[in-house]
Amino acid sequence: MTVPNSAARSLRYAVIVVALSLIAFFGLFTSRAWAQGGVGVRAGVSVNPDQFYFGGHLELGPVVEKLWFRPNLEIGLGNARTVVALNGEFAYWFPLQRREWSVYVGGGPAVNIISFDQDRFANRDTDVEGGFNFLMGLSHERGFFTELKVGALDSPDLKFGIGYTFPR
Repeated sequence: MTVPNSAARSLRYAVIVVALSLIAFFGLFTSRAWAQGGVGVRAGVSVNPDQFYFGGHLELGPVVEKLWFRPNLEIGLGNARTVVALNGEFAYWFPLQRREWSVYVGGGPAVNIISFDQDRFANRDTDVEGGFNFLMGLSHERGFFTELKVGALDSPDLKFGIGYTFPR
């Protein structure tokens, strides 16, 4: 959905208000996340669009045994656009024989706010699109993880990232 320039400014303000509201909402869970899971940072690269991204996440759970809710916010830069991805992902954990490592798989819906550069300093068009992510990762008990995401619908096609979840 491309928004006409006259409505683009209003939409940008609405997107900023929604994003800040979501951050505040997730902030309410920070103490719970810290007590049960964790809070972390992430960064990586994506394909289609070709970008560098960075962001943060919460680990909330377990929802049921070995299934955790891991909402995250990722901001992608490059390829003449900015992508703000709000991901509501779930991860199911499989411990390995070496107990310090775990593998996880999962997925979840995404809201992608995409701002296109029409002219470097003048016009920007903004789209809000839905997507879905499938993910798999490898995590160490001390917090380091690496993750691969495959996107569907209007999510980036592929993301590879690393991150760190701060210990409780």
